[in-house]
Amino acid sequence: MANPKKGTSQARNEFIWGWAFILPTMLGLIILNIYPIFKTIYESFFKTGDFGKGNIFIGFDNYVKLFHDAEVWQALLNTFKYAIVEVTFSIAIALVLAVLLNRKMKGRAVYRTIFFLPMVAAPAAIAMVWRWLFNSEFGLFTHTFGLLNHIFHTKINWISDPKIAVYAIAVIGVWSIIGYNMVLFLSGLQEIPRDYYEAASIDGATGIKQFFHITIPLLSPTIFFVMVTRVIGAMQVFDLIFMVMDRNNPALYKTQSLVYLFYQNSFVQNNKGYGSTIVVLLLVVIMIMTVFQNIAQKKWVHYN
Repeated sequence: MANPKKGTSQARNEFIWGWAFILPTMLGLIILNIYPIFKTIYESFFKTGDFGKGNIFIGFDNYVKLFHDAEVWQALLNTFKYAIVEVTFSIAIALVLAVLLNRKMKGRAVYRTIFFLPMVAAPAAIAMVWRWLFNSEFGLFTHTFGLLNHIFHTKINWISDPKIAVYAIAVIGVWSIIGYNMVLFLSGLQEIPRDYYEAASIDGATGIKQFFHITIPLLSPTIFFVMVTRVIGAMQVFDLIFMVMDRNNPALYKTQSLVYLFYQNSFVQNNKGYGSTIVVLLLVVIMIMTVFQNIAQKKWVHYN
């Protein structure tokens, strides 16, 4: 007959050790994530006092100003443009690369490492290299597309033309994140049984048909995860814009993101209340997009 006290003692120990293991993570989430969210919402109802002290409660004035601020809505549009290009192309290219590098081929590990290298490179170094590539006077792209310059009789100002600057920044974002997405897709591809492909080959299915009828459906949970995380990451873009675009760049207004605008208001102009309001807007937009993605995934994500 089992001793009830022994069972109770074991359950108590498991309970204590379970909480001991998850407590550091919970504290990290509360201190570094949850508390800052509520603190930011709280500060959005205040105006920063003199010398950053003695904040003044102003109610919804910051939100009223936000909805009438054309610069904020332009920054939101810029953020959407960047996110659409970065998320779409980074996922598509990474998926194709993952499928190619999942096959048995010579030097596969080397190619995987090369594509993943941008993830470990310093953002400042990346920005300096791409600023040189995009330089309208002596940049590599300028020389590569020199024929277009002769056709249109003008130089392409990759990062100073308001019409294309945000897309040039998005190209850097795509290049930077492809390796990370590729690794996630590779892990998902390795979970797909080879029997499906062998059976499809016997039935005469081509590689393209196998890709769309086997790979995509069975990899859809991984694609969904990458899509959600990349949308959130792209909507928070800041470092690329901050390091590539100068403050006197004529294309900055058409390129700056919401997070960049938050930085300018909070740390340059020392208006942390209004900066917090901009972040709250970004939080609401990301939450709406995430909810929409979770609803839409029921129609195309297959977990079987």
